[in-house]
This record gives sequence, C-alpha cells and structure tokens, in this order.
Amino acid sequence: MSEKVFEVRWHGRGGQGAKTAALLFGEAALSTGKYIQAFPEYGPERMGAPVQSFNRISNQPIRNHSGIENPDVVLVLDVTLVRQVDVTKGLDPEKGVLIVNTPLETEDIRKKLNYKGKVYTVDASHISKETIGRDIPNTPMIGALIKATGIMKIDELIEDTKKKLEAKFRNRPEIIEGNLNAIKRAYKEVKGV
Repeated sequence: MSEKVFEVRWHGRGGQGAKTAALLFGEAALSTGKYIQAFPEYGPERMGAPVQSFNRISNQPIRNHSGIENPDVVLVLDVTLVRQVDVTKGLDPEKGVLIVNTPLETEDIRKKLNYKGKVYTVDASHISKETIGRDIPNTPMIGALIKATGIMKIDELIEDTKKKLEAKFRNRPEIIEGNLNAIKRAYKEVKGV
C-alpha cells in the first residue's frame, strides 16, 4: 500500500454485522502495523434498516476525520439494498471495487447497477448459513474484501480475527471455527472482473 489512504464503505441492514465487519477488518489491519479508522454512521437504526460503516487504512497517521465520500471499495451485505440505496455513489468506475453478497454473477450486478467498474460477487449468506448456522454475511465479506483488494494477507486476517473471536467467544468454539471457515471460503469463492 502506498501513502494513499484506503477507504471502505460497508452497506448492510441492522443486525447483519456491517459495524462488526468494519471493526474486525480495521483491527486486523492495525495488527499489521497500519493506521486505521473504523466507524459506523448512526441514525435511527433498527433491525433490518439500512446502515453504513466505514474504514480508513494507511501506512501513515490518518488526520482526516470526516465522512467517506469517495471510497475505494464498497461492500454490500444485502443485495436488496441496491434497490433502496445508491451503493455506487462516489465509487470511481475506473479504480473502484464493488463487492456484493449475492448468488448472482458479476455481470448481472454490473447491469443491474449500470456500474462500469470492477464488480465482485460472493454468496456470503449461503456460506454463513453453512459455516456459522445463520445468515450473518459480515465475516465472509471480509474474506471477499481481502481477495478482491489484496490489502492484506489472508493469514494475517485469520490470525487476528481468531484472537478477537477467542476473546469474545471463549466457550463457544463452534462460533470461532464457523466464522474463520466462512472467511476462508469466501476468500476462495469470490468471483469478479
């Protein structure tokens, strides 16, 4: 990564873990020596309502504390949001990356959104149901983010995420293992152009 600040916007619904994903991703980047910011956008959130979270990552201290207007990457945890929210707003069609949780192919999403930039898809909901037992697509989407951008090594992400999950779910090894497997599967299964 150059001196540039790498910016990410997460779109999800309340309860899908967009805030948690941004925090886990940010903390994993921090563990590799990067400077980070991870923050949600608060409003009248409730279960199922559209929410956003953000990350900034840099090799240098980050002095900007404003909102993210032109992200490098946008992740969409719920494909139904593309009908409600302009998920590509501010995303550069030349350099930007869009990653969507959907069983659809990348070309289907590209046409649906009329977006000319890089599009990646991964069925994070299906992966999370099989690995975690619930439709919580946040951790698989982190795996897809790492694969699509190369922002960090998958092993670095897995190692740090494992530590965070072990601290929180010490007595629930199935949750730890399920989330780690979800990240690894999405990393392998993400499709994109």
